[in-house]
Amino acid sequence: MEETNRTPVWIMRQAGRYLPQYRAIREKYDFLTMCKTPELAAQVTIQPIDLIEVDAAIIFSDILVIPEAMGMHFEMHEGKGPMFHNPIRTREDVKQLKRIDPMKDLVFVMDAISLSKKELNGRVPLIGFSGSPWTLLTYIVEGSGSKNFATVKRMVYDNPALAHEILNKLTEAVADYLSAQIESGVNAIQIFDTWGGILSPGDFEEFSLQYITKIISLIKKKNEPIILFAKGVNYNPLKLASIGADVIGLDWTIEIGKVRNILEGKTALQGNMDPTILYANKERIKKEVIKILKSYGNGGGHIFNLGHGILPDVDPDNAKAMVNFVKKESLFYHKKESSIKGIINV
Repeated sequence: MEETNRTPVWIMRQAGRYLPQYRAIREKYDFLTMCKTPELAAQVTIQPIDLIEVDAAIIFSDILVIPEAMGMHFEMHEGKGPMFHNPIRTREDVKQLKRIDPMKDLVFVMDAISLSKKELNGRVPLIGFSGSPWTLLTYIVEGSGSKNFATVKRMVYDNPALAHEILNKLTEAVADYLSAQIESGVNAIQIFDTWGGILSPGDFEEFSLQYITKIISLIKKKNEPIILFAKGVNYNPLKLASIGADVIGLDWTIEIGKVRNILEGKTALQGNMDPTILYANKERIKKEVIKILKSYGNGGGHIFNLGHGILPDVDPDNAKAMVNFVKKESLFYHKKESSIKGIINV
């Protein structure tokens, strides 16, 4: 962990609907076309760097390109989210999940990474990402988003062997996919376990954490940091920090300073402002930024971020104000002069 002269900042879902410039492109192309057209994906990836002036880019894509590459067909419906018309429910269904070659089956992502790196020209690091096996499982079993996740939970309780069979296949795919992203040029990767928090602590370890641990052990990397963001999983930071990730992302339901004290420098931390704070006036946003910086305290090892993705109806000026507040107010907490790219190196 290197010292920086201020706290770096980026925003989950920073390339998205809250930006008018993104919506202008979205009016011409559907979501999946944007994901699968490297020139469009790279353009959208870079927009927040120019418009919001964040310290890192994250490649524009979707976590569900993995199950699609494995043989499942999904559609993205405006206002409803992703839809799988043939969800996985039986062992027979599992046969459609093939082993992927990311450099062929997901070449559009790798090309978007290469183009983005070229356009960024070293200005900021580029982050790649994937959903965790558990989060991917919830979508391909439910067939869409869910309020109670009854179908996937029925599977893990009534037929855990089948759930583990699918999770093993997804783990293999995610590890290969993230390794390919690193080979294509990303400077860091983030694993999103968006739905880890719907599981009890014991079930989280069995159906999610053990597979994330395996992925981290399989990723072919050099010095690229791995960020783990498990939303709603705040009850055992030491467990999360023990599996090999370099950075632990936190949602907004826990105080970042308390986690720092618990971990004692075992990993860096990312987060963790409530995304809805960006609905407030700029003075309120500034107060929340200062509160989180103060909670973390002096020194490096902190990447400022929201505790989940930015909401689509947030005013971009408020997002930019937050970034500027972090850049200015965090100077107080850093004594040593160094590169802003000290945590995620270009």
